[in-house]
Order: sequence, then structure tokens, then C-alpha cells
Amino acid sequence: MKNLIITGSLVSSILLCTSNTLSYDTKNVIDTIAPVERNKANAAYKPSFKGQTRVSGVKTKTLYETKVIAKGLKSPWGIAVMPDGRLLITEKEGVLRLVNSSGHIGEAITGLPKVDFRAQGGLLGLVLDPQFSKNNTLYWAYSEPGANGNHTAVAKGKLSKDGKKIENPTVIYRSTHSHKGALHYGGRLVFDKSGNLLVTIGERSDRSTRVLAQDLKSSLGKIIRITKDGKPASGNPFIGNKSVLPEIYSYGHRNPQGIAFNPLNGTLWSSEFGPRGGDELNLIQTGKNYGWPVITYGIEYSGKPIGEPIIQAKKGMEQPIYYWDPVLSPSGMTFYSGKGIPEWKNNLFIAGLSSTHIARLVLRNNRVIGEERLLSREAERFRDVVEGKNGELYTITDAGKIYVIRKK
Repeated sequence: MKNLIITGSLVSSILLCTSNTLSYDTKNVIDTIAPVERNKANAAYKPSFKGQTRVSGVKTKTLYETKVIAKGLKSPWGIAVMPDGRLLITEKEGVLRLVNSSGHIGEAITGLPKVDFRAQGGLLGLVLDPQFSKNNTLYWAYSEPGANGNHTAVAKGKLSKDGKKIENPTVIYRSTHSHKGALHYGGRLVFDKSGNLLVTIGERSDRSTRVLAQDLKSSLGKIIRITKDGKPASGNPFIGNKSVLPEIYSYGHRNPQGIAFNPLNGTLWSSEFGPRGGDELNLIQTGKNYGWPVITYGIEYSGKPIGEPIIQAKKGMEQPIYYWDPVLSPSGMTFYSGKGIPEWKNNLFIAGLSSTHIARLVLRNNRVIGEERLLSREAERFRDVVEGKNGELYTITDAGKIYVIRKK
């Protein structure tokens, strides 16, 4: 055991390191500190309102621990928590596995359709049917190969009683505009209270396709809302408008890989990748335009500005509630119930890739008021994060590890 002095906050905390377990005692840390991001931004753009970026840092006061419970997964991408607490995990190459709470990794579950496993493509997010305990049905997104390239597809199937295969796999939705590329598929799914499925779909990255995020006859760069059979859901904002795809729920997205409902007020949130800078957290509202590629707080990877004119705000386009520059690289995310660590109740946790940490965001009145970085010492690319049955958080990394975070 040794003391860790946090420069800048004038606070001491205790860090205990034993094998793969880390324990943090932060009871004496003040509630807010300087913003956690200290690096120079890629762009000199100014936020549209106070608190839109680089808010005050916060520190968890509760003593908690993190532990690696499994290693050896191959590029895991999505997690779903089974009714019995086991984890159902996708691997990008097209494999689905069950992992128990002690970290035992099961054999590959058979029966899934072929995926186009290249770069960012493969088997992506998954979600259990709200009636999974009765019907054993699950839904997943993946990059499906086709004659003209590939596209984001959504499928469903029934997990056999022995947990070894998927029965009757059926594709229920395919995004428009197959593309000969391997980037920006989106691929997260969540059910709403009415039993309809919301799916994030990326704009496929290339300049020829990014403009389709603004095209209402394309599902690229959109969040869609469909039934369990893949049909446009009742109540969607553009139903009845023949010039718009009826499944579209929101548009103007780049590559949204996180989606979750806030249990406090039922609002829908999504995170998406910006280019160099400009990663976004958005409050999703029906029929709204989130601006990409017309407005952005990021720049091209080459360093050149995006768009002409170069603007960060425009009438009729929504502002992100929060943005990061440099990037978080936000992938999966979840709101926390507070069951294990009460001070985290209704906080949002986002898995960060190139940033190599999990972002904890404290929200109030649909604004971010505090930010903390978890597991930053691990130097891992975090791909997804979910809450378990007993108030713990599980997160997976691109390197194939599963971590558990829980109250000590």
C-alpha cells in the first residue's frame, strides 16, 4: 500500500495494487476539481454554451475495486447481461460466447450468419428481448457482406436451452446503400418501453457517403426505430412522409456506437465518434437533425477543417450536450442504477477507446456537470460497459479482457 499524491487537487488517496485487482479510497477527495482534460484541443472552436466541454472533474468517494476476471476473448464488441447474471458477449469475427461471473469463457455459440470481418466490421452490438426469460430471443447488429459491398444489418434468433446455438436466425433489417468500405457501421441496439428497437447506423466514413447522414432517403448516419420484425415502429416522426424513410428516428449522425435511456427521466442518449476532436454526447429527440457533416467541433484527420462554411452551429440542427476534443472515442455506454455504489446513481458511463479510460459523467437537468476517468491506468481500449445484476459494472476491451468494477 502506498500513498498517491494527486497534483493539482492537493488531495491524497490510497491506491492498493494486488495482481489484477485495484482498490481506490477516495473518501477525502473534494467533490470537484479541475477539468480532467488538460491536453491541447485539435481545433480552436468555442463551445456554444457553458459546460458543453471540459467541465469540472469529480472523484468517486466510495471505496471500489476493479478486477480482470477473464482474458483471451478475440476483439469483443458487445455485452448483454443474462437473467442469471452471465454475460453474453460478441466477438467481431462473428462469434458469440457466454461468460460466467467467475470469468469462465464458454465455447463459440453456433448458428450466426456470416459477417464481413474487416477493420471496424464484424459482429457488433446485441440486446436481449424484453421477454427473454420467456422466449430466449436476442437481437444483434453486424456488417453483412453483399454483392455491392457491405452494410449494417440487424438479426434476431433464439438461444437454445443448452446455450450452444442460435436457432432460426433471421435478418429483420438491412441499412440502405451497401458500400465497399470497412468503417462506421454504428451497431448498438436498445429497446424502448413500448418494445420497439432503436439501432444506431454509421455513415460509412468516406466523403461520398458522409453526406448521406443528411439524406432522409438513406438510413446511413441515422438512429432508426423498428419493431421486433424490422418494420418502422408506430409513432416514428416521419411516418406518412413519402420522401423520408419511415424507420428514421433521428439523423445527421457520424458513427454512433453508444445508446441508452436515462432511468431518471426516460430520455434517450447517444454517443458518437467525431473525426479529430468533436466526439459527441447527444440527447436524442424524435425527428431532430444532429448536424453531421454540416456542423462539427472536429477537424479532418489531415488537420484541415470540415465543411464550407466552417461552422459549429446552424439553425435547425441540434447541439451536442457535451463534446470532447481531444477525443474520447466513445463506444458502448450505460446509465448506472446506483444499486452497488449509490453516489453513481443515474450517472452515465461511456467506454473510451483511444482515450483508454471509461468516462463517468454526472448529469443534472440534461447537462453534464462533472466528469471522471476510470481505469485510465490500465492502458486498454474499452469497447463496451454494462451494469450487472448486483450493481457491478462489466467492461470489455479490444485486447480481449473483461473487467468488473464493484464496491469494495
